[in-house]
Amino acid sequence: MESDDDSVLSPTSSADEYDDEDVNARRAPNWCAYRHLIERRGFRLDTCRDVKQWYQRYWEGLQASGLDVTRDLPGYTRACSIKDENELCKDAGLPDNLFRGTHIASGRKVVIKSVHTCSREYDAVRYLTSPHVRSHPMNHCIPVYDLIQVPADCLVFIVMEEWYPQFLYEIPGTLRLFLGALRQCIEHIVFMHSRQMAHLDISMHNILTDYQAHYAFIDFESCRRFDGTPTPLIRGIRGTDVPPEVERGDWTDPYKADVWMLAVLIHKACKITGYNVPELAAFTRPMLQDDYNRRPSIAACLKAFDAMVANIRREKLDAC
Repeated sequence: MESDDDSVLSPTSSADEYDDEDVNARRAPNWCAYRHLIERRGFRLDTCRDVKQWYQRYWEGLQASGLDVTRDLPGYTRACSIKDENELCKDAGLPDNLFRGTHIASGRKVVIKSVHTCSREYDAVRYLTSPHVRSHPMNHCIPVYDLIQVPADCLVFIVMEEWYPQFLYEIPGTLRLFLGALRQCIEHIVFMHSRQMAHLDISMHNILTDYQAHYAFIDFESCRRFDGTPTPLIRGIRGTDVPPEVERGDWTDPYKADVWMLAVLIHKACKITGYNVPELAAFTRPMLQDDYNRRPSIAACLKAFDAMVANIRREKLDAC
């Protein structure tokens, strides 16, 4: 993967208008045109053969568990309808800027995302996955295998490990594991803020898991960097869950906007998992202050979170 240092990463301003939206809009490339380039970097875009083999392994796993198998799934049917097994087979459930694939050397599944070379997402991912940053224990960015540049087309392919939606398919088995997942979410935002970065689209859909108690953030399309700006203010955020001042069209502190979004995520995670934790409700209350100036910093949130967990009985934390 290419190596970049801070000197080549352009800082963002605190202006109320986002950067040129053309470069930050989702890019839907002609995937066939870049197929061989991506293969030369060690990755294979999913073909009809790959899709059929995936479904067959999936069904074998279900049958081994004694579960019923339904073979008329749309993805499998579509792959079977194409005569050439080597033809690319896009997952219809993914946006056009994403394509599933395989790391040829290891056989691991990947997801490849196309972005503009001047986009906020590429700037953020390039920094978060750079050698001096990616190994930090508080950096919970999705693992990235490669950044494949196509300068002539102002395009970059971000090759990520394929992880899975957090909490939606496999609920943490104990309160301790659930709180551990939330702590990783808080940790990553602490890490980003310490690097003068705000995510600005914290939501359930943008956090994934590897099903091994590791959690990671994705989708940095709204991310902003504020190098050299001690007290940035922005407006016009287009995240999934935005704080009230943003809905009113007012200015906000981007770091305090992240704090509000994180509190909303915690509430939704509790609802989805069924973990009714009064301590978490008390913990998030200050984070949801209508006045962003009264919200705590993310570093203070992490400190308060650890204090809250320390006061929960061990039997409650480990109960199944």
